[in-house]
Amino acid sequence: MTSDTYDAVVFDNDGVLTTLVDRSVLRGAVARAFDAFDVDPDPADVDRMTVGVSPADLTAVCERYDLSPEAFWRARDELSSEAQIDAVHRGEKRLYDDVAAVEAIDLPRGVVSSNQQATLDFLFEHFLVDSWFQTVLGREPVPESLSLKKPATHYVERALEDLAVDADRTLFVGDTWVDVVAGDRAGCDTAFVRRPHRQDHTVETPPTYEVETLDDLLTLDGVPTRSEAAR
Repeated sequence: MTSDTYDAVVFDNDGVLTTLVDRSVLRGAVARAFDAFDVDPDPADVDRMTVGVSPADLTAVCERYDLSPEAFWRARDELSSEAQIDAVHRGEKRLYDDVAAVEAIDLPRGVVSSNQQATLDFLFEHFLVDSWFQTVLGREPVPESLSLKKPATHYVERALEDLAVDADRTLFVGDTWVDVVAGDRAGCDTAFVRRPHRQDHTVETPPTYEVETLDDLLTLDGVPTRSEAAR
């Protein structure tokens, strides 16, 4: 498909459009979630609930402390979202310098993130880029979302439905192996952005493209730009 024009481009957010927050920010939010339930957790369980949480992880930890998975996960997600919003206000989470390349792409655009929907809604409104995207999908603060996040295709497929495009004519852009796998499983071409924080990241499923910056997307076959459209 590389010689044909894509119908749409879908992006991951964290590490692609906006910078990552320090892990300590997210870990602190998890610690506060446990504290809200008067639980003094093992530090390993705080780590377990910080990133890459699986449904089995959540079930096991909540059983250990006799917590409702639904109540604990909602508190965890809400506090994590608040912590990231605070990081934005402190200038610790921001748009990447090359994000203007996204607006230059002359195609419908969407976002699929494993971050909370509330976090995405704030970020895109705060940074004044919400108008760039026809659909922005994050996780709902419920345990079920853990089995639907990437590398599962659920949110990618929802984005394609919102954009009314075929998977095999869509480019999915991410910075982790789960992005590449999710895009590939959904039938999309994939672009892996090897940001400095991903220099040693292993991507076992080969992406269609590997780029260093979002500006590199503008040089790909099948990605029209607004400057080209104006000619």
